[in-house]
Amino acid sequence: MSNRPTIKLNVLAKDLNNAKSITEAANGQVYIGLMVKNFASVNEAVKMVNQYQEAKINVSVGLGAGDPAQWRKVADVAAKTKPAHVNQVFPAAGYTIGVLESVGSTHTLVNALIAPSGMPGKVSVLTGPDSQAYQEYVSCDAAATLLKEIGVKSVKFYPIGGDKHLDEVAAMVKAAVKQGINIFEPTGGIDAHSVYKVVETCVENGAQIVIPHIYTAFADKTTGLTNANDVAALLRSF
Repeated sequence: MSNRPTIKLNVLAKDLNNAKSITEAANGQVYIGLMVKNFASVNEAVKMVNQYQEAKINVSVGLGAGDPAQWRKVADVAAKTKPAHVNQVFPAAGYTIGVLESVGSTHTLVNALIAPSGMPGKVSVLTGPDSQAYQEYVSCDAAATLLKEIGVKSVKFYPIGGDKHLDEVAAMVKAAVKQGINIFEPTGGIDAHSVYKVVETCVENGAQIVIPHIYTAFADKTTGLTNANDVAALLRSF
């Protein structure tokens, strides 16, 4: 793809060395996800994030399979580490931004998790631990306006099932861009093949920065290592 806005990837690494290899191969155009759900405590997660940061790795502090029960842990870890990127559920995104600002972190990109509804033009912002129980939807325009009011600059749209919900992706991107939110993070079931259609859809509808989350597509099933060369090759192909 030529003449495209910025494309970055959000990927997982098996360990610190794997993360270093990925970051180096991708010329830093990646976020490496560390999921707080995998740590017994905030302090353990903070220790690991700090190790990655000392190695010049752009850390993305995540929930862990989008588990909304982890929202407070994410905010607490983020406040103590000021990472490059944070994944957060919609109801807690504003709180997280406020906490980060209170500790002087203005560089951290905090997204807000919005869920597709199965109906283009309608989405769910009820992605918190309790609110997720309600199957109620708002327009993409309403959701984007809420994001703007909260101060969120990036939309995490999950789960999109690879390229199965591109019409819904298009509608949410368009609404977000209308509100000045130009960063879009499509997530869920995306692999090395479907990523092209997903990114194309985001770009065609105005996204300036697209950050697909590709968690397992490049992981070796035997070793668990993410293939750094595959990640780099994908980035070069856009």
